[in-house]
Amino acid sequence: MTDDELRRFRKLLLDWREDLQSTSAVRDETSDTVHLDQQSVGRLSRMDALQSQALAKAGKARAEQQLRLIQSALARIENDEFGECLECGEPINPKRLEIDPTCLYCIDCAE
Repeated sequence: MTDDELRRFRKLLLDWREDLQSTSAVRDETSDTVHLDQQSVGRLSRMDALQSQALAKAGKARAEQQLRLIQSALARIENDEFGECLECGEPINPKRLEIDPTCLYCIDCAE
């Protein structure tokens, strides 16, 4: 992989990380414990709030996993291992990396 490609993927990963980190406060707030006044909020509203909380928790977990994958991809760039399949060691197609720069396997090994 060329230096220009590596720089482009590094920038893409850093931008993606920045985006995830900038929205982390909102995810944290929406996944906090639901506090509702039992007298003024009906049962359906409480259920909606609990469902929203569950969705927010799932989104938070997904974002944390993506941040770990991004950090791992950035480490592979620093170690000159980015773009190599972890299974067979062959280069991962750059078009595949453009779609998901955190992918670890070539298309053959991913199956």
